[in-house]
Amino acid sequence: MPEHFRALIVILFLASVVFVLARRPATDLIPLRDFKRRRNLWFLLTVLAFVSHSFWLYLAAGGLILYLAGRREHNPMALFYLLLFLIPPAAAQVPGFGVVNYLVDLNHIRLLTLCVLLPAALTLRRQPDTLRFGRTWPDRLLAASLVLMSVLYLRETTPTDTLRQTLYLYVDVFLPYYVASRGLRQVSDFKDAMLAFVLVGFLLALIGVAEYVRHWLLYSALIDAMGVPWSLSGYLSRGGALRASVTTGQAIVLGYVMSVAIGLFLFVQGYLRRPLHRWMGALLLAAGLFAPLSRGPWIGAAVIVVVFVALGRGAVRRLALLATAGVLALPLLGVIPGGDKVLDLLPFIGNLEKENITYRERLMDNAWIVIQRNPLFGSFDFRNTPEMQSMIQGEGIIDIVNSYINLALHVGLVGLGLFVAFFAVVLRGLYKAMRSFDDKDDERRQLGRVLLATLIGILVIIFTVSSITFIPVVYWSIAGLAVAYTHMVRRQHALATPAYDIPSAQPRSLS
Repeated sequence: MPEHFRALIVILFLASVVFVLARRPATDLIPLRDFKRRRNLWFLLTVLAFVSHSFWLYLAAGGLILYLAGRREHNPMALFYLLLFLIPPAAAQVPGFGVVNYLVDLNHIRLLTLCVLLPAALTLRRQPDTLRFGRTWPDRLLAASLVLMSVLYLRETTPTDTLRQTLYLYVDVFLPYYVASRGLRQVSDFKDAMLAFVLVGFLLALIGVAEYVRHWLLYSALIDAMGVPWSLSGYLSRGGALRASVTTGQAIVLGYVMSVAIGLFLFVQGYLRRPLHRWMGALLLAAGLFAPLSRGPWIGAAVIVVVFVALGRGAVRRLALLATAGVLALPLLGVIPGGDKVLDLLPFIGNLEKENITYRERLMDNAWIVIQRNPLFGSFDFRNTPEMQSMIQGEGIIDIVNSYINLALHVGLVGLGLFVAFFAVVLRGLYKAMRSFDDKDDERRQLGRVLLATLIGILVIIFTVSSITFIPVVYWSIAGLAVAYTHMVRRQHALATPAYDIPSAQPRSLS
């Protein structure tokens, strides 16, 4: 039996376990019919990918299925999140049929975006109650950033390729942000979308643990079977153990996705009726976070938890308990079997692969020298500079393991400034909206608390990894959720206090 068919059997079994166990707790948040429809769609598309033996056949059949499913879906972001990590995002070039070299690069993420989010965006745009794009500061900063990148592409490529890259920005950045920021208007919409991300987090976690235990990347053979070249499907190990990656292509990307899932789970778990379901979900996500053996996402997950606790009730006492538990866990790891290996993996404590930290320090020093030569708008050939050439690793690549540095090198401090300003404005609006609720147990405040903690954790993690595969689509869409939350809170406050603006109404009391 071919390897990818054996992998399919294992994947379907593990997915069945997750969906069976998640069925009852999921119905605490969403209707059972929505859960069943999306679950069946996940199985259908997964089987299609593995049996198609052709990337083009998968694109054609999968695109039709996704388009029809999107027309029936009342929450496109929930469907988008559940299917986002279905297969690795290896890309193939659509031929230009003699007119141009090729039309576009297509992968699963773009197929999903075009078939689900694009129709949703067109529908939202026609609705009179949808806030027009450009009315808020996050919109303006994002638009300025996309325009700047589109213009700067002209200096390094042809006008035809510039149009292609601009299309990618629209599909990969604008559409996930726009649909997320305009399509979610009630707390129930957020619960639906966040549950979908958590559910797929459970899937990735269990499959990742299986990869770690069996030393077998289950999706690696799929790429070869579909005939799509991809450089990110290789095996990586750390401390003698396989680093799981599932569909993400890189272990650190899987760790990043698991960290985000943990953040969103902090909101979802509040609606689960049985404590057992909360503990099972938390343990599975923790195992999924461990399986990639990526230290940057571990730090990011810790930041998410700390920020979440700090924004809640009894923050000082709970933070003290959390710190005490962390301090006590270190000597415990030193005496339990296998604990010494875990200690060696911990950032700033362990001794395993310290050269990675040294590489990151050298990258920052050398990159700053290159940035100073073209500080405003960066340069397209920065990789050819002597400083960056000295960063070539054994694989023959320059791994720019820092999204902020990569932006500064490519689009300069102006581009980096727009990126940072966008997230700073989003975080500020998110914090102000969350703080507008005095009751710390209000579900709307809890939602803002989770989104704020998760977004801060994301911004920490991308300091340790470049924006590859699924990383950018996740942070742009989560930022869209944050903007949607801010809009929702403003609308609800405006509807709650209309009488005070009526001239005949009695004046407000300050008491």
